[in-house]
Amino acid sequence: MLQLVIGNKNYSSWSMRPWVLLRHFGIPFEERRLRFDQDPGAAFFTELARISPVARVPVLVDEGLAVWDSLAIVEYLAERHPEHPVWPRARGDRARARSLCAEMHAGFGALREHWPQNIEASLPDVGARVLAAQPGVRRDLDRIVQMWSTALQASAGPFLFGDFSAADAYYAPVAGRLRTYGVALPEAVQAYADRVWASPGVAAWVAEAVAERDFLQFEEPYRTAR
Repeated sequence: MLQLVIGNKNYSSWSMRPWVLLRHFGIPFEERRLRFDQDPGAAFFTELARISPVARVPVLVDEGLAVWDSLAIVEYLAERHPEHPVWPRARGDRARARSLCAEMHAGFGALREHWPQNIEASLPDVGARVLAAQPGVRRDLDRIVQMWSTALQASAGPFLFGDFSAADAYYAPVAGRLRTYGVALPEAVQAYADRVWASPGVAAWVAEAVAERDFLQFEEPYRTAR
């Protein structure tokens, strides 16, 4: 059986993406959660060193083969399970979906830095302050609104390319960040973000993230105490 090695659900946006995809399509897998830590000698790093050449999650393990990058994991799952529409079936849609995922994978650094994932938190005041002080976050947000709007108009929804695909799994953590930081969105874009958040795989991850109750101070830049 596939094994997916992940970090804390409340904080690990990269782990969330393949987990949601596996869960959505009902692909059997075993979850192995490693608690985030900053100490190089901690179990998080020593355990990862046994299975992956990089000390990052997620890692997918399939009969001894380790795939250690989230986008590579998505591609591996698409090849391993062609019966599931991990990517849209139409070639043009598939190319656009891959482009959106690659853009997320390589970009949006300001948004990720200043609005880190924290699913159980509600920080609208922080969201407003960051938007006022960080023009890079505003640019990232405007681009996300643009790409979501364009894809939804072309596909007529309900998801970016019609049916739920890797593109929606890839942007699910962004939908979560926008909720955490109380970001106002255009009506159609907000409706899409709400649909993603309510989709079965995402809802399952969110419920487990909220139940986790494993708060790490170094992952909480906007809150110093609980």
